[in-house]
Amino acid sequence: MCPPGSAPARAGPGAAGMGPVLLWAMLLGLGWAAPMGHEVTFLPGLGKQPAFRHFSGYLCAGPGKHLHYWFVEAQSNPQSSPLVLWLNGGPGCSSMEGFLKEHGPFLIQPDGVTLKYNDYAWNKIANILYVESPAGVGFSYSEDKKYATNDTEVAHNNYLALKDFLRLFPEYSKNDLFLTGESYGGIYIPTLAEWVMQDPSLNLKGIAVGNGLSSYEINDNSLVYFAYYHGLLGTELWKDLQAFCCSQGTCNFHDSSNLNCTLKMEETIQIVEESGLNIYNLYAPCDGGVPGSLRYEGEYLVTHDLGNSFIRMPLRFSWRQNLLRMPVARKKVRMDPPCTNSTALSMYLNSPEVRRALHISPAAPEWQVCSFEVNRGYKRLFMQMNDQYLKLLGATKYRILVYNGDVDMACNFLGDQWFVDSLCQKVQVARRPWLYTEEGENQIGGFVKEFTNIAFLTVKGAGHMVPTDRPLAAFTMFSRFIKNEPY
Repeated sequence: MCPPGSAPARAGPGAAGMGPVLLWAMLLGLGWAAPMGHEVTFLPGLGKQPAFRHFSGYLCAGPGKHLHYWFVEAQSNPQSSPLVLWLNGGPGCSSMEGFLKEHGPFLIQPDGVTLKYNDYAWNKIANILYVESPAGVGFSYSEDKKYATNDTEVAHNNYLALKDFLRLFPEYSKNDLFLTGESYGGIYIPTLAEWVMQDPSLNLKGIAVGNGLSSYEINDNSLVYFAYYHGLLGTELWKDLQAFCCSQGTCNFHDSSNLNCTLKMEETIQIVEESGLNIYNLYAPCDGGVPGSLRYEGEYLVTHDLGNSFIRMPLRFSWRQNLLRMPVARKKVRMDPPCTNSTALSMYLNSPEVRRALHISPAAPEWQVCSFEVNRGYKRLFMQMNDQYLKLLGATKYRILVYNGDVDMACNFLGDQWFVDSLCQKVQVARRPWLYTEEGENQIGGFVKEFTNIAFLTVKGAGHMVPTDRPLAAFTMFSRFIKNEPY
């Protein structure tokens, strides 16, 4: 439950003394109600303030848990436009990255001070609710400062936060609702959908997951094929992997008990994750450059970080526990995911003027793109999402989009393609290219295969953060999904 008094007032001074007809007329004149004290009236970094309204504040996600949200209304017809919830992944990474670097209406510039309007913002066609989840991520916090959590608890907390949002903004309670996210959002979104689909007061229409973690085993197995066929492993290593990890036409790169397979997988992991390749976009440069030195000492990998302090981390047989390569018990190391630069984002969001503009609580921590504490204390309970997807599909009334940038290695397209195929749904449209229009010419955006109520779609040339790499293609895909148009 939300603590007493946590809800902001719903109308201005003197509202209580008005007759109901006059009060209703006043609210209609404003467009609709909105929580007092949450509207962002001036946002630093913009040359011109937006014509649409936006709000930032806190949602209650259970006793003492305060999740920061930033809500942007649709740029036209917000009353009738869908409501879309967005969650970034991690676990432990902030949805402000989705807002300010992917598909929000304002994009952070390299100076860490200036914002630019996004021509392909998703709020051009929908009301978008960005939530920093779970508590401990970004500006979200818990009063008891205890941030250990797990998949089941987070799903329920996200549901409570969504309900609290609709308590604050009841005018959106009947709008079409979509749940969307990326990366570890592949776990967050389907588990949240289980709660939402059981609530008849919510008008859930579907979910969309981008470069999502859907199955640890499939993600691991497919990544080895991805790496080999993208020229990363070499013939000798590939032959050894086949000899030691495969039998009778089936390969297990995920948890093989064969010691030789384990040793060859260590070589594979070193190439994919530790060599300086950008795991989030194979063809993008690695911000910060290639690690200066790599060497092994016993069971530990020793490397330099950008601060020239030595890191020690256990060699992993599987990368499944560390998609974002979070540091293990090393608080001095910067928290950026590898090969990504979040300096501008951190500068902007930690500016005192921005914190004031967004109504950030003094109890909130310094903003970081990913929380080491949340990631370290997070218990992963689900190894695959088959049951959640099959529940949604079994209801026969929700539409699902699983999309992947095709040069991401953290959650590669082949794994999500295999996962969707494993759901054994009826094929409606065979795999084919999908097109979008750029500068008056049709271009191939990627490939799509459509089943009953679920589609799997690739975005050509995009990495883990699809809207960052291919903004127009991503907007076209999102628009067709939301409007239920053919891809």
